[in-house]
Amino acid sequence: MAITAADVKKLREATDCGMMECKNALKEVDGDFDKAVDFLRKKGLSKAEKKSDRVAAEGMIQVKLSDDGQRAIMVEINSETDFVARDTNFVEFVEQVSKAALENEVSEVSMFETIQIDGDKTVEVARQELVGRIGENVKLRRVAYLSTTDGKIGSYVHSNKRIGVIVALKGGDDILAKDIAMHIAAAKPIVVSEEQVPSDVVAKEREIFTAQAIESGKPENIAQKMVEGRIRKFLAEVSLVGQPFVKDPNVTIAELLKKQNASVEEFVRFELGEGIEKKEEDFAKEVMSQVQGA
Repeated sequence: MAITAADVKKLREATDCGMMECKNALKEVDGDFDKAVDFLRKKGLSKAEKKSDRVAAEGMIQVKLSDDGQRAIMVEINSETDFVARDTNFVEFVEQVSKAALENEVSEVSMFETIQIDGDKTVEVARQELVGRIGENVKLRRVAYLSTTDGKIGSYVHSNKRIGVIVALKGGDDILAKDIAMHIAAAKPIVVSEEQVPSDVVAKEREIFTAQAIESGKPENIAQKMVEGRIRKFLAEVSLVGQPFVKDPNVTIAELLKKQNASVEEFVRFELGEGIEKKEEDFAKEVMSQVQGA
């Protein structure tokens, strides 16, 4: 498979590695981007391992809680530009959609096809009308619904509307629920406890850590201890209860919950546009093509 300059550029941005290192990595894996990232990690060369950090979609995240604090909805609605995300028409649409989502306990985007807002319009009809008014595409990307019968829901939406969290707790109080939601927003856990980390994720990290240890030239017994230590650290970093509390790093979330006889049932964290690649525009090339075509 031919390796293009664009392929190398994309891998460089994702890993912060040199041009030749990226080119050679892509050749080794026949141009497969994800495998190339893993290849560079195994060689200990990658400095930026999470390509999802390079998000670029615009729009906003909205959270709505029921009056009794036992139900919550979170939606992500995307626009093409940040300018439109601040438009009053767009903001009002997001508000109406999130309210309707809570009222109807919407748990999947497909459910919006029959949900009505703004009188007798379905969400989809209202979306199409909004697109016509603002001249920009609008997408209902995802929705999350949480409920609890014997606990409470905590929530947090960052001031720029780009990060949102809803979390279901048993025990504790409203302050704890808010603190846990804010912590999740900042610390990015992927599961509540390390037992919930998928086995294939652990296996992949173990493979990468093992390759890194071997690459460092350490004896096998030392390398194995290094791998196990890194696995323990990885599990603590990605599990909520194993993380140091952002407001007091001397206390883990597990210890914080225990003090208040509370536990986390589940949580959902949205970050605006995560996993969406923004189209890169080459304006100089675009102008040149127009000049040549004139």
